[in-house]
Amino acid sequence: MSNAIHHPWDAPPAEGEAVEIAPDILWMRLPLPMALDHVNVYALDDGDGWTLVDTGMSSRKTKTIWDRLITGPLAGKPVRRLIVTHHHPDHIGLAGWFQAQGVELIATRTAWLYARMLVLDEQPKATPEALLFYQRAGLNAAMRAQKAEERPFNFADVVEAMPQGFTRIAEGDILTAGGRRWLVRLGQGHAPDHATLWSLDDHLILAGDQLLPGISANIGVYPTEPDADPLGEWLDSTRGFAPHARLDHLVLPGHKLPFTGLPFRLIQMAENHESALTRLLSHLATPHTAAQCFVPLFKREITGSQHGLALVETVAHLNYLLKRGHVSRSLDAEGAWHWQAH
Repeated sequence: MSNAIHHPWDAPPAEGEAVEIAPDILWMRLPLPMALDHVNVYALDDGDGWTLVDTGMSSRKTKTIWDRLITGPLAGKPVRRLIVTHHHPDHIGLAGWFQAQGVELIATRTAWLYARMLVLDEQPKATPEALLFYQRAGLNAAMRAQKAEERPFNFADVVEAMPQGFTRIAEGDILTAGGRRWLVRLGQGHAPDHATLWSLDDHLILAGDQLLPGISANIGVYPTEPDADPLGEWLDSTRGFAPHARLDHLVLPGHKLPFTGLPFRLIQMAENHESALTRLLSHLATPHTAAQCFVPLFKREITGSQHGLALVETVAHLNYLLKRGHVSRSLDAEGAWHWQAH
């Protein structure tokens, strides 16, 4: 089974270049300023113009690369439509920039609402809700004091202002692009109403971050909805995709390399989290805060720039166990939740 996942290409396209992965479909890659240092984007040839899938983050560098791509591999033909798989900055960051050039934005309603709301919600300091979230998660007083003073991440830092107006897609819709009909199937957990597009005419899937090879998409709980259960939604979606997955599907993911072997990958994705939940439940034989649960979940301590992503993912796993009655929680004198297995 170790060979069930296959990568037809062993290297990504170079910056400013494209690889034709199927007739009328180009694969391109844009840089990101983080540990996961790239995002894949795609261009579908509609004859008189292009439909793009995802955009990268907003930066001068990314815009320059797009200009090179449009005049180079896209042969100067106009970009007419942009499909955004989900609302995260590396996928929707330049939607407004393209819209300002007359490009039609196509997205799920939830993705558009989240992105537009977050771009407008610029905060110079951490909100009271965010600071309470960190307190409940067990961050020590020094870390909370630091977060109270520093400017938090804001969508507006890396996402272009988004004008009003978009074209909605929903579960079961069919789009035509790149000479193919694409069925919209929505995933949950990584981002609400994450669009995946399944070709009805061949074996391609435009997958965004819902179906990734080799790495797990971040499944996080945030101060906006601290009792959410995104991991439950993720596992439900993963199982829901299984009846539709074929060995010969060529999955075009938002990160890493295109791959085949989706039925095996779906099993692997679920088992990765189920194994983590088993380790976490064993760790909670004695009470711990979320901040004390990194090692059983990730098999290592997490510090630096990855700490925030690790924290929100840890809370997601704890909420999953809580909602299924496997753990309970109680507040300590410092206002942190202590979680314990039953």
